[in-house]
Amino acid sequence: MTGIRLTAPAPGWSIDADVVVVGSGVAGLTTALRCAAAGLATVVVTKARLDDGSTRWAQGGIAAALGEGDTPQQHLDDTLVAGAGLCDEAAVRTLVTEGPDAVRRLIGTGAHFDTTDSGDIALAREGGHHRRRIAHAGGDATGAEISRTLVEAVREAALHTVENALVLDLLTDDEGRTAGVTLHVMGEGQHDGVGAVRAPAVVLATGGMGQVFSATTNPAVSTGDGVALALRAGAEVSDLEFVQFHPTVLFLGADSEGQQPLVSEAVRGEGAHLVDASGTRFMTGQHELAELAPRDIVAKAITRQMQLHGTEHMYLDARHFGAEMWEQRFPTILAACRAHGIDPVTEPIPVAPAAHYASGGIRTDLRGRTTVPGLYACGEVACTGVHGANRLASNSLLEGLVFAERIAADIVEDRPSAGAATVGRLPLPAPSPLLTPEVRATIQRIMTRGAGVLRSVESLATAAEELEALHDSAARAAGEAEPKVAVPGVESWEVTNLLLVSRVLVAAARRRKETRGCHWREDRPERDDENWRRHLVVRLTPERQLVLRRTETEAFGPVRPAQAPDCAAAAPLIHPADVTEEP
Repeated sequence: MTGIRLTAPAPGWSIDADVVVVGSGVAGLTTALRCAAAGLATVVVTKARLDDGSTRWAQGGIAAALGEGDTPQQHLDDTLVAGAGLCDEAAVRTLVTEGPDAVRRLIGTGAHFDTTDSGDIALAREGGHHRRRIAHAGGDATGAEISRTLVEAVREAALHTVENALVLDLLTDDEGRTAGVTLHVMGEGQHDGVGAVRAPAVVLATGGMGQVFSATTNPAVSTGDGVALALRAGAEVSDLEFVQFHPTVLFLGADSEGQQPLVSEAVRGEGAHLVDASGTRFMTGQHELAELAPRDIVAKAITRQMQLHGTEHMYLDARHFGAEMWEQRFPTILAACRAHGIDPVTEPIPVAPAAHYASGGIRTDLRGRTTVPGLYACGEVACTGVHGANRLASNSLLEGLVFAERIAADIVEDRPSAGAATVGRLPLPAPSPLLTPEVRATIQRIMTRGAGVLRSVESLATAAEELEALHDSAARAAGEAEPKVAVPGVESWEVTNLLLVSRVLVAAARRRKETRGCHWREDRPERDDENWRRHLVVRLTPERQLVLRRTETEAFGPVRPAQAPDCAAAAPLIHPADVTEEP
């Protein structure tokens, strides 16, 4: 533990459990259901409602080798290519070999996927895949169907759930082992205010951090809370510089902010074309798969065309689908487009890249264990090594399923005792100032300009300086005779988390002096395997330093528990300048 904590009141209530799962997407609910089925007292904590996370927004589907002639090896090959040399092959092999049965178990839980006339699962194709292997539901509402299935199963099992709750910090025992979490319930339900769930096993399934950018496909709750908590707890994070920008997000205007409507890759999988304003296709000849190239390649191509033509978007043309296909295969996207005054049946869809998925996150082994004993991570918040430098389309839901089952198996095998949580250490007062809620938009603009789809040494340096200035300003305000500091609360905690993960992302992006996958440096346009086919691993020390190290090879390497440092005193948050690099 680092001793670094969010400024928050002491917990006024507590719950004892064997396992606390933070997050209610496919990763969190699958873990919780498996743990509860094994007889463990399981509590699910979620930031909004049970069905309000990123999972329900997933349109395309879930990738698995389920079709005739398809094999896990072929799925592995496509994943490795998309990951641009940084996938951990052992993690990918785990994903693709255990994936098909995990999907079948999801169907057994009650998920209904679209089928062919013969009753087989209907499979679509998306970018980077050489075969049709994307199972989908409701045409383009796969995430909503998976969320419905798992939420119903959780309610049927009568799991203890705490909704509308923001997780704050990790509790630990005197040996530095996990002993639960602190959280704040936002005025609804049987609990209110800051409390604690004491449990010897904590599973973070908090989703992504897309809200660090102005425009994203992520819901408003995706503020990097899990990564920030893990950093403060002393856990390692990895590959945070690899933020995937989805190539085809509905363009709503240059000043639009927040969650933007996604136009699924499956639309291109069914034959839609990317064109410029004159209707000319520009992906043909750039990659063997044209519009179905991996996402980083398509996003870069769109950005180049935007620069070439001096425009803010390109177009996705699927008029040749006809009304019937749009209505049956992509009803959700059709409705979203029409809600914004665009009819894809009769006109091309304006699209531009927007922040979509964090390929990096909290570093875990193949059983979801982090470098903090008793702390697990799963789903988008985790970095298992599966995605490398760029996630292959529709691998995310599968990763959540497969590694959730593995985490549950590890916890059940360890059989934690609820009594072990009683020594959990309560959060210490943190001298670092919270940021005021209005700083959120400033952080997003800084990150969009400096660390967006196209980066450079100058843009990243400017971003680092501006982020540091925000912290310094808050620190000065806290030191005034009559300080005007942020009041502890959800909005100030969220923006403080956003600032921390933004600093880490920028620090890693500055050090990766190459272009690889979804990390695009215009000043270093080539991939450099000799020096940079490596993972960047980051941790925060009790002395407030951000320490970066490179792995020796492209292999992910072992995930070893960190030594438990003295947690007797809290430390302020880092300055971006306080960064060292280990050999």
